[in-house]
Amino acid sequence: MLQAKISPSVMCMDFLELKEQIAGLENAGADLLHIDVMDGHFVPNLMMFDGLLRAIRAASALPFDWHFMVENPETVLDWFDIRRGDTVSVHCESTPHLYKAMQNIRAKGAAVSVALNPATPASALDAILDEIDGVLVMTVNPGFAGQELIDAGLKKIRVVRDRLDAAGRREAFIEADGNVSFANAERMRKSGADRFVAGTSSVFRRGYPLADGMKALREHIRKGESE
Repeated sequence: MLQAKISPSVMCMDFLELKEQIAGLENAGADLLHIDVMDGHFVPNLMMFDGLLRAIRAASALPFDWHFMVENPETVLDWFDIRRGDTVSVHCESTPHLYKAMQNIRAKGAAVSVALNPATPASALDAILDEIDGVLVMTVNPGFAGQELIDAGLKKIRVVRDRLDAAGRREAFIEADGNVSFANAERMRKSGADRFVAGTSSVFRRGYPLADGMKALREHIRKGESE
């Protein structure tokens, strides 16, 4: 089991308090910042624009954990300030030219991750297991925060972990994205997840201090390791 990492989702932050919240997350031990990029086509939502991303870069030294929910990501990756040390996830459903997207990410020095929608089977990864650094498993339908967990996602995490291990890729991470509540994070860790996209069901719960949310989330992740 790899070291657990928490990646708080910027789209769940209060944009009027963005600088303060990023600083609070850094002080609370956040490992990455989850950056959702949406085009209104692959998912019915729009997020994030370049000016906001530049402001976030200036406010934080944390690596970006990019999640591109866009059609044909290989055509837009060069628009963004992807840096060495970042992680970039692109959906296997979003392009017929997945290798081209992956090669572009690798050339930028970022870690290559492939994302799977809830109805996409783990077998979709079989042709690229040797080419990726990780897998992002959607445990809700992509595009919006605050959705209910799709329980089949937990089984998929375990299936993906088994496939990676069988291919000799024990160092490849699995990232869980969608309703990562305290209780669900525990179950996700037990299933084999290594990275956790924190949103409104945990770290950004209304009326809940960020530091308390981060601490509680880590505690529940550790519980999943001990079971």
